[in-house]
This record gives sequence, C-alpha cells and structure tokens, in this order.
Amino acid sequence: MPDAASVRLAGNRVAAEGRRGRGATANPDGRFEAARREAFDDGWLPDEATSRRTEVTVERARTIITRNASPDISFDRSINPYRGCEHGCIYCFARPNHSYVGLSPGLDFETKLFTKPDAAALLEQELSAPGYRPRTIALGTATDPYQPIEREHRITRAVLEVLARFRHPVGIVTKSNLILRDRDILAEMAAQGLVKVAISVTTLDPTLARRMEPRVPHPGKRLEAIEGLAAAGVPVMAIVAPIIPSLNDHEIEAILETVRAAGAREASYVLLRLPHELDDLVGDWFSEHYPGRREHVFSLLSGARGGRAYDATFGTRMIGQGPYADLIRRRFALAKRRLGFPEEPLRQTTELFRPPPRVGEQLALF
Repeated sequence: MPDAASVRLAGNRVAAEGRRGRGATANPDGRFEAARREAFDDGWLPDEATSRRTEVTVERARTIITRNASPDISFDRSINPYRGCEHGCIYCFARPNHSYVGLSPGLDFETKLFTKPDAAALLEQELSAPGYRPRTIALGTATDPYQPIEREHRITRAVLEVLARFRHPVGIVTKSNLILRDRDILAEMAAQGLVKVAISVTTLDPTLARRMEPRVPHPGKRLEAIEGLAAAGVPVMAIVAPIIPSLNDHEIEAILETVRAAGAREASYVLLRLPHELDDLVGDWFSEHYPGRREHVFSLLSGARGGRAYDATFGTRMIGQGPYADLIRRRFALAKRRLGFPEEPLRQTTELFRPPPRVGEQLALF
C-alpha cells in the first residue's frame, strides 16, 4: 500500500530515466503557488524522458549579506553566492526556499540555479559602509558555495578575495573538495585567525552517498579536503549532517574516528530536519530506495520532534529531543571525548578588520 507522501506526489513524480544523477524523485509545486500541476498519461512520451540539464540564471541582488537573529546558531550574517544547489542532496533543508521564486523544491532546486555575479562588488560596498561592525560571516549556510558551477563562475573565490583584503572573519560550510582550489587564500587567512571551514561528511558508504547526495564528491574526496586544509594550517570542523535514523546513525563513531584521523579539530551534528515540502520529498525518496525502512525512520523522527514531522523550536530544531535524540547526543559526546576533540570551538578574530583605502583616498600616516 503506498504511503501518504507517495500519494501526494504521485502526479508530480518524474520517471527514473528523466532524473539520472538527481536526488529528488518528484517536482511538486511550491507551497505559495496558486495553481497545482499534475502530470497524466496521454499516450505520448513524457518530456522528462531525457535527463534534465542544469539551467543557470543570473540574479541581480541588491545586497549580499543576509542577517538573522536566530538564538541557536553561532552567526548573525551569511552569504550564499548561489540559489539552488546542483549537489541534489535529498535531505537539504534549503529546498523549500525555492518556493519563494516560484519554483519547485524538488528537481527544480537542483536543476534551476541562480548565480549572483555581483556578490564580490556588493560585499565590498557593504563592508566599506560607515559604521559597519565585523562579525564572522558564514559562507554557504543554505546552498553549497563550492557546488559544481563554482568551477566556472568562481563567485565564491571572488568573495573570499574581498574578505581577505578586508581581513574579515569567515566560516565556510561545504561538502566539496573543490575548496582545495582556494587553499592559497584560506591558508593566508588562517594564519591571521580569520577562517574556519566545516566539511560535511554524511556517510562513509559511497553507495548510500550516491543515492542521498548524487552530485556531491565521493566521501573519500571530502576526507582528502579535510587532510589538505589541515595540512595548510586551516582549522577544520567535521559536520555529521544530517543524522538519519536507520540509515547512517550507525556510522557516527566511525565517521568521527575517520575525520579526526584526517585532521578535523572540531565536530558537530544535525538530526534530519523536514521543514515544509521536505517531509513529502524525503518520504517519497525512502519509498523508492528504502521502502521497508520508511515507517520506522519517520516514527523515530516524529518521536524526536514532539510527535510532528518537524519542530522549528529554537534550541532543539537541530538536535531534537526525547529518547532517540538523547541517545544520539550521548553517543556523539562520548565519541568526541574519546577521540580528543576540544570542548571549546575555535573563534575567528575581528580585531584585524580594516577596510582598504579607496581609489584616490590618502593613506594615514599613523
């Protein structure tokens, strides 16, 4: 008997041959759309018979630094050079954001991307504004700043070049070994206490990784990124995220041992979050790939979210609560202690921040 998520997405599901290399199984309308589309069989071959290609659109942003006042995260400002993410991680909590631009959080999120080519110029303007006060900028909190299109567009590198010139602290979150391309900038910033990089390692199993996050570099490549950054003096935090019951939760200790050996000095985790449309998308993915586990997984998640698919309460939204969440928290803490991870996180300095002189501006003598 089909589950509720599969029933709700039935009219928007895309045939497997039309989504090779993609994470989502369907392309439902966003929650803000006035109309709902539903596919039906009219005897003709569907348009999705050929694999969907990545489309890239330029987005002209007015500002580039996004502010937040969330009390349970360590930063109050962030930059995302791209909207949407080609990595295609089925569990990505940023998928529902595509609904704000009239697109689907399903396949649209990973195939219809937006670049912000003016990001570096906008950042320079905002950092130069009178009265600006520096605090660590988080780079890549919604979508990966080193997703595949960064190879061509190089927006993330341009942003880092500005931050380095201003000696502004930054924290980077990525799943990609493409970050090693920018070791020259990162090593220089690290020597000044200006940068920390978080590498997400969801699983050590390449088969599971390919299903969950189809265009993310192989787990071995992410470990190489940790090693390469650590060797260059760049502090690295490993993020085991998301932890998914019955899928990768058994790997917690093994992942922590492996990333510690690779050079990670910090570690954290996030329990799978299912805001908005993500509930159905992940449910349908389970129905296709692990149908026998779906009910058990969602039962454990519901128990950790106050009986709901998702609970956005500050303080518990990242780690959940209840017996299962407590077990994960204890296992993670014990493994970190055994492996010698420091208790206190490394902080970046704001003391070195100096806007460079503008063209035509006289340099100060003292």
